[in-house]
Amino acid sequence: MVSRTKLRCAGDSHPGLVRSNNEDRFHFDPDRGIFLVIDGIGGHAAGEKAADIALSMVRSRLERETGSAGERIREAITVANNEIFRLARTNPKWDGMACVLTVAVVEDGSAVIGHVGDSRLYKIRTDRIEKITHDHSPVGEREDRNDLSETDAMRHPRRNEVFRDIGTEEHTPDDPEFIELLRIPFEEDSALLLCSDGLSDQLTSTEILRTVVRGAGNPDSAVQELIAAANRAGGKDNVSVVIAEAPRFSGQPGGGSAPDKAALNLFTARGAVAIYGFILGVLVLGALEWRFGWLHPNRTSDLISDARVLVVGTGEGAQFTAINDALSQARFGDTIELLGGEYREQIRLRNGVNLTSRVPDGAMIRAAPSAAGPTIAIVAEKISSGRITGLRILADEKMPLATGILLDDSDVEIDDSEIAGASTGIEIRGNSRAVLRANSIHDNVDTGIVISGGATPWLSHNSIASNGRNPRSPRPGVLVSNPARPVLIGNVFDDNGTQAVIIPQGMDGGPILRFNFFLKGEPLGRTQPSDIRGTPKQRRRRT
Repeated sequence: MVSRTKLRCAGDSHPGLVRSNNEDRFHFDPDRGIFLVIDGIGGHAAGEKAADIALSMVRSRLERETGSAGERIREAITVANNEIFRLARTNPKWDGMACVLTVAVVEDGSAVIGHVGDSRLYKIRTDRIEKITHDHSPVGEREDRNDLSETDAMRHPRRNEVFRDIGTEEHTPDDPEFIELLRIPFEEDSALLLCSDGLSDQLTSTEILRTVVRGAGNPDSAVQELIAAANRAGGKDNVSVVIAEAPRFSGQPGGGSAPDKAALNLFTARGAVAIYGFILGVLVLGALEWRFGWLHPNRTSDLISDARVLVVGTGEGAQFTAINDALSQARFGDTIELLGGEYREQIRLRNGVNLTSRVPDGAMIRAAPSAAGPTIAIVAEKISSGRITGLRILADEKMPLATGILLDDSDVEIDDSEIAGASTGIEIRGNSRAVLRANSIHDNVDTGIVISGGATPWLSHNSIASNGRNPRSPRPGVLVSNPARPVLIGNVFDDNGTQAVIIPQGMDGGPILRFNFFLKGEPLGRTQPSDIRGTPKQRRRRT
């Protein structure tokens, strides 16, 4: 399995020999496994602007490692697309601006690829190169069908036409014929190459293969040589290249470097000694294991342990009857799985621990009264990783809830859960970068979701309905206060007490109106700077 920290990476961009400006952008981040090439469309100012927006927004979403890689890529590209589309209508100089891009996220021995347009991703091994992405263009389709040879396609007068791009029309993440999403194996002896068409229109795949293999182990050298070769071939366009080499990628068959003569002679002269030494070592280790148990699995479990599933409940297979008992034993990466039933506990999440219901909606959290302050069902404070999935967090007359879930400076993902009957359904504050996806947040007395501080959560495809319905003090579905800046996409708002979403002065409400669904009630209002809660009178203004 390829470790992201062991990747050798390099990238660069050049305007070429014909154009004075560079509308390409590139990015690589081996620690997060993110690799990206963008090619702007629309002329000097417009193309560069589109590429800059795409780079910023795609990076911002992908660097928040919540959700699967495929979900993150779809959401990142869609948000970039819709923001480019919006801004293009605000400035005549940006009219028609767009871009194409290819992004790869490396994880767990594979690469997840998102692609729109005619930039490319190749997978390279020692003796072969494979074009993974498909050009979304008339000429590219003919090349993929083998109606045109590679060289004929490179010279075709309609080569630069594309029928998919980012920015010329609005999209949702799951729109057909928008994002090409692929997952491919990324073996230890392979490399990925992402490039703009400034490279693939000037060099054949065979020339690219030879250059990358010749520079194996030094991707920066290979990148510079490819750019120079594209310019020698005419340099008709901006050219950008990013290379990511797995640890065993090399210019030699078998994934290793060529042995030198000295090494071969040394092995020949001392081969017998090495073999005898190996046998002796095995015998010594066997004696140590027999005497001290040094190699017994139980001895190493304290140092190396796999993620575990800790089962809570009263049914068959349960290891704990209380969630907090399981939490006290949980380690980073563990999952606490709840059997069906009702749990009356206040839960304080631990970092890196996931909480899930074995059967969706089967586990109900009622919380327990707290002498220390307001009753909160689930608390996450300074949590950098964790997930809540498939739970029902409910209040009743005997057990009122101040808050269903409190996220404070925490990057927690909440999926497919129900939060109802609390005063506030979910409160997100501090510098939280939480993700709320496909939840039902309804019938909370005050507000469905409150977002404050420097929080930048991602709210995607939730149902937010019938919150804040007290006629004497109606409240919104989502309340945002400065300087928080959430992203809302694909959510459904229905019949909340006042507007569906209330945002502070200075926050752009356009994307909220365009990318969410409003069934009943006014969609958007604003608070006055002096009023975080916002009375109904102050929430009349719409964007």
